[in-house]
Amino acid sequence: MTPLKLVGQTAHKLWGGRFAGETAPALDALNRSIDVDFRLWPFDLRASKAWAVALWEAGVLTLEESRRMEQGLDAVAVRFRSGEQPSSSDEDVHTAIDRLLHEEIGELASKLHTGRSRNDQVATATRLWVMDACATIDSAIRALQKVLVDHAEALLAERALIPAYTHLQRAQPVLAAHWMLSHVWPLERDRARIAAASRSAATLPLGAGAIAGSAYAVSRVLLQGTLGFADVSANSIDAVSDRDFVADLLYALSIMAVHVSRLAEDFVLYGTSEFGFVQFGDGFSTGSSMMPQKRNPDALELARGSSGRLLGDLMALLSTLKGLPSGYHKDLQDDKRALFDASDTALLVLPAVAGAIAECRFRTDRMRGALSSAMMATDLADHLVSKGVTFRDAHASVGRLVRESEETGIELHSLPLKSFTSAHSCFDSSVFDALAANASVERREVDGGTGPRAVAAQLAAAQAALKR
Repeated sequence: MTPLKLVGQTAHKLWGGRFAGETAPALDALNRSIDVDFRLWPFDLRASKAWAVALWEAGVLTLEESRRMEQGLDAVAVRFRSGEQPSSSDEDVHTAIDRLLHEEIGELASKLHTGRSRNDQVATATRLWVMDACATIDSAIRALQKVLVDHAEALLAERALIPAYTHLQRAQPVLAAHWMLSHVWPLERDRARIAAASRSAATLPLGAGAIAGSAYAVSRVLLQGTLGFADVSANSIDAVSDRDFVADLLYALSIMAVHVSRLAEDFVLYGTSEFGFVQFGDGFSTGSSMMPQKRNPDALELARGSSGRLLGDLMALLSTLKGLPSGYHKDLQDDKRALFDASDTALLVLPAVAGAIAECRFRTDRMRGALSSAMMATDLADHLVSKGVTFRDAHASVGRLVRESEETGIELHSLPLKSFTSAHSCFDSSVFDALAANASVERREVDGGTGPRAVAAQLAAAQAALKR
């Protein structure tokens, strides 16, 4: 056997004393996470500064040592903000900070890691990152909602009508503002889920150590307050291995991506020549390399496609977590790859969709032109119900009228009165009032319905939600 080469412990490693040989280059390449977790540095530095104060409170550091550590960590932050990059020898963000802190304050830096582990350290930094990301994502969702609400307000002012569809078949007329607002409320639920993910992250793991808790009398309550957490973890084993908060955010982002994908699909569909309800702008569309006439809604299509990527990030994390025993395991290092990718993708997609929809123009003439009197078939049935006919009988009578309309190629409103009275004796000349699209919409003033007053109230509620 080839003898192991003895090496000294390098300054930038937080471990190695019990090892007599070098780690294999292939393991170093696999184990190195600095390319992913380096972005945690602002949060790791915040936690480290709080830890330095906690060590002073616990009597491990003098006040002067604690202050020197804080100053050194501030100097490291300045170096990172100035563009300094980690060394190729840095294993992760923690070792990068440790190395630079040694450069700033010398051997005193070696005391900072007293009583803590990278296990509770990375869990703390990741939770802080998630709490910050949730606020940023919420703002991006609100910006998209604002675009939808503004369009809804303009469409309501016009009393613009549009066909509503079930099974992609024309169903009933609705106010176009009602359709637009139908995409606001899923996003509002997404905001609630994002807020819940932030609350889920707001439990402090620092002080849990590697798995058994810190042996030093650090005040976790002080750490909680300093770092802005809402609670302190109840169990040190759970604290270092809990990634529920990451899964919570990835789930919230996955559902949000589905909602944005459905919104994008509506606009892509309504922007086709066959529908013609929507005209895309230039800023968020592209052309064809062959066909000069094309205006392609690429931003919306990319948003639609990105939903699969976010679903994949959630599945990747859950698949990693489901087989782990209790305690920390290196598998958890990959949680940030999924977390960062999903968050970055969401923050790319949301502004692009908001921009694409903001510059869309609505062809209200095409929307109204797509309405037909057949869409008021339910109104005809309701008209008979108002005369004492059961809805089942009314449904059958109107069904016969629709069949006659289809067979003769004559729209319902153009059929002679004789056709209506033949279908049911309760029909009279007032039946034609029931075939007006405006009247159909105005009959539906129930809360949440498409009646003008109901939609106005809904719009006011959406505007209020944006202020929360």
